[in-house]
Amino acid sequence: MERRAVLVTGGAGFIGSHIVEYLLAHKFRKVRVLDNLSNGFERNVNLFRSEQAFEFMEGDITDPETCLNACEGMDLVSHQAALGSVPRSLKNPLATHASNATGFLNMLVAAREQGVGHFVYASSSSVYGDSGELPKVEKRIGKPLSPYAVSKFTNELYAGVFALQFGTPVIGLRYFNVFGPRQDPDGPYAAAIPLFMKALMKDQPATIHGDGNQTRDFTYVANAVQANIRALCCDRPEAYGEVYNVAVGEKVSINDLYLQLAAVSGRKPRPDHSEERKGDVRDSLADISAATGTLGYRPEVRLKEGLEDTFNWFRKNFET
Repeated sequence: MERRAVLVTGGAGFIGSHIVEYLLAHKFRKVRVLDNLSNGFERNVNLFRSEQAFEFMEGDITDPETCLNACEGMDLVSHQAALGSVPRSLKNPLATHASNATGFLNMLVAAREQGVGHFVYASSSSVYGDSGELPKVEKRIGKPLSPYAVSKFTNELYAGVFALQFGTPVIGLRYFNVFGPRQDPDGPYAAAIPLFMKALMKDQPATIHGDGNQTRDFTYVANAVQANIRALCCDRPEAYGEVYNVAVGEKVSINDLYLQLAAVSGRKPRPDHSEERKGDVRDSLADISAATGTLGYRPEVRLKEGLEDTFNWFRKNFET
């Protein structure tokens, strides 16, 4: 694998920058990042500028020519670029579709035309929609509850067709609430864990939407990186065109999560409940047996350890 060149779209973002870090640490021949810096950050790019194998391209996946240029000379693609957030997609479904659906198709076409060997992409547990079944199994989903969920399911449909009709070696990963260092605590669409950490460090109330008894399968970012690397290295044809849950296989309520974070921080919890968010899934718990069996994925970092590592990073970088 060290002889391979890898393109990471969205590599200036949260998950993407961790994938880039792993690839560079393991001496891949070239690691190219394509990012428009709308969700990613220059500070993440700057972490890697001194690496000889690193290359940065500023550009947008909604432009087909940019995607073609980015895929030129690449052996592998890790496609992380997307407009995240269910609330964002409800506010601006056209932007979500342009980036997540059209942009994804642009990348698939470009990778095929440039002869890329493997294509791994980020899907989302939001695809399970209104399905009340727990744990979530890849083949059984419900109706999507947001444009974001629709866009990610569209990715999965296109990937399946490209694998079937063109033999594209493409594998999807359904992320379940990934968290960790470099996750942005600012902005209107920040995720729960960085928002909770920011509130605790500032000794401010933390907003919990609804009653807080909704559950999630929180997944430390190192586990998501492991899944991506294993998928990029996977040479089993039966895996192509399929999508796999990437999680830990353990659920926790939002209320309990906040209390655990408060304990890690040594601060007094100050929960502030507000109305439920439209489009949110009520409960989420992954069955990871398919990823374990086919990709060899085994999550190594559990919630408590991940929260401790993440809080230490946030305290170092954001505490005033």
